[in-house]
Amino acid sequence: MSAQMATIHIKNLRLRTFIGFNEEEKTKKQDVIVNIRLCYDASNAVVSDSVDDACNYKVLTKKIIALVEERSFDLLEKMAGDIISMIASAEKVLEASVEIDKPHALRFADSVSVEMNYQRL
Repeated sequence: MSAQMATIHIKNLRLRTFIGFNEEEKTKKQDVIVNIRLCYDASNAVVSDSVDDACNYKVLTKKIIALVEERSFDLLEKMAGDIISMIASAEKVLEASVEIDKPHALRFADSVSVEMNYQRL
């Protein structure tokens, strides 16, 4: 039997953190919107119907929330890199991407975003 790949999407996770390198940004929390895509081999989970065989996105999401809300970042790239590193530490995850939007970062744009990807080799 071939692997049964599953993709989990965590959409529009709305968090508040210190993001930016301007003085005002360092003293006032701002909104960020995090979208995550996780891919893993769900073959065992499909058969067992057990969370132990699945990628536990609830546990991972709680860790990401704590990471983002308890730290400060100058750059979206650093935040995205830290989130991807955390996701990569979950041994079941084979591929992932994270996109972080910073609403109202530019005057005439809805948001600015950075996307980062990971693939287990």
